[in-house]
Amino acid sequence: MKKYIFAAMASAVLFSCGAVSTQNQPVLANTQWQLSDQVKGNQPTLVFENTRVSGNGGCNNYFGDLQADPATGSFSVKGIGATKKMCENIAGETTYFNMLPKANRYRISGSTLELYQNDLLLLKFSKIK
Repeated sequence: MKKYIFAAMASAVLFSCGAVSTQNQPVLANTQWQLSDQVKGNQPTLVFENTRVSGNGGCNNYFGDLQADPATGSFSVKGIGATKKMCENIAGETTYFNMLPKANRYRISGSTLELYQNDLLLLKFSKIK
């Protein structure tokens, strides 16, 4: 009997940890972030200015349109454009540019910004200022 109770409790804990709450998030406007993961070359950055995003993908500067709702944590970046310099880490930058528009939720915890596609963590950033 103890085994069944333990299994039920463990399942409940694992299930509750699976979903990340993104409701009631801080406003993104006028904040700057840097990708937390170490990458070859320059660290990608993400800058929020009202309904626009910009930054550096590690080589090229980029920009796009932002829709974010702090009440629900919803997040959307569309229309990404970028300069076209060739760099040593162009594959890493391409991956970053492909992941950014897939994010549909955000969560800020202290000085960390996490971008999710549903419950899957895609990108993690540290606050610059």
